[in-house]
Amino acid sequence: MTEVVHMAVERGVATVTLDSPRNRNALSRQLVEELSAHLEAAGSDDGVRAVLLTHTGPVFCAGADLSEAAAEGMEAGTRRMIDLFTLVVELPKPVVCRVAGKARAGGLGLLGACDVVVADDGGDYAFTEARLGLAPAMISLTLLPRLDGRAAGRYFITGETFGAMEAERIGLLTRAVPLPQLDDAVESVLDGLRAASPQGLAESKRLVTEPVRRLLAERGDEMATLSAKLFSSAEAREGMSAFLQKRPPAWAV
Repeated sequence: MTEVVHMAVERGVATVTLDSPRNRNALSRQLVEELSAHLEAAGSDDGVRAVLLTHTGPVFCAGADLSEAAAEGMEAGTRRMIDLFTLVVELPKPVVCRVAGKARAGGLGLLGACDVVVADDGGDYAFTEARLGLAPAMISLTLLPRLDGRAAGRYFITGETFGAMEAERIGLLTRAVPLPQLDDAVESVLDGLRAASPQGLAESKRLVTEPVRRLLAERGDEMATLSAKLFSSAEAREGMSAFLQKRPPAWAV
């Protein structure tokens, strides 16, 4: 089986690359398991000061693998996603995310779990769950502590697409820059992390991630159960079928 996540370590940074552009780096079982394994390895490596999460293709992550969900259900998949978000948030090393392009749904939950997110200003984002008969249940745990409340109320419900500058304004992104400046902006953040001590980074991260860690611990099981229930509903089956068949769902007016 071809690997869909790769890791390389250089100058104290473990670069972890999502490399499944055929399905827009969707959170398939394989991708989640490989990503989790690489993050655990980086977390236990004394030579790693920080993790850089990046991707191939024009989409950072499209969220859940809907073809996999439609075929197998999501009971185990929802638990894997909660465990992945928890792993990112609890990792003792900062996780910096580099986004060049789009992100959707569960991919935004992964952004919420990261400590710093730097993206190109031409990308766009959307919480598409409501349009599929679902809800952004699991990803709300990593995102609601970070997002502007009014913006979350709008974009969770409407599913509309918004740009990178709006994503920065509402707290989804740390910084949006023109694409030619993206790598320099990311490297500037990494240089700052290289100058910090391992203990200082770990304890500082614990301070700022406390609200997200608390929500994941207190409501992770609840949101995983809710998400699995929604995925198995008749409306969600229609929504996912419509998406995969590239047609409007039955309820669209």
